[in-house]
Amino acid sequence: MTKDLPTALNLPMVDPLPPETRKYFDICDEKLGMVPNVLKAHAFDIAKLNAFTAIYNELMLAGSGLSKLEREMIAVVVSSINKCFYCLTAHGAAVRQLSGDPKLGEMLVMNWRVADLPYRQRAMLSFVEKMTKASAEIAEYDREALRDAGFSERDIWDIANVAGFFNMTNRVASATDMRPNDDYHAQAR
Repeated sequence: MTKDLPTALNLPMVDPLPPETRKYFDICDEKLGMVPNVLKAHAFDIAKLNAFTAIYNELMLAGSGLSKLEREMIAVVVSSINKCFYCLTAHGAAVRQLSGDPKLGEMLVMNWRVADLPYRQRAMLSFVEKMTKASAEIAEYDREALRDAGFSERDIWDIANVAGFFNMTNRVASATDMRPNDDYHAQAR
């Protein structure tokens, strides 16, 4: 296997990359020490890359009643259920880094219920698990459980959208054999 191969489909990146894309990749390299393979994989079509990064940045980095850690926790739990190697590796590293707790990242990957989490986060992860396994079975009492845990209507919207996004990206990553950057494996351990 080629090191850091973004996808088995191996669609070539646009060459040369547009200046805005090159700048974005340079920022990733500066902040993360790498350009995530998911970005390289989308870079065969700059419009698709821009659409992906716009929704990712809005859901994962923009203002929200959910912390960045909570959003990463959602990504890991959804990815654990879907067995998405790429997202478990990349977002597991983010959970380890944001929480400062390598064990938490591993617990969420294996079985989130073994983690010592506050009621708020347990309610959130229970909701995303049900949404991932049986979204048609979500009922008002599921949303009420989130309200009881302190989540606002906007927070519930954000929980559902982050979980929905990762359910989609997990499927794309698995279907295209997208592989995480090797660097993720050793981060925050």
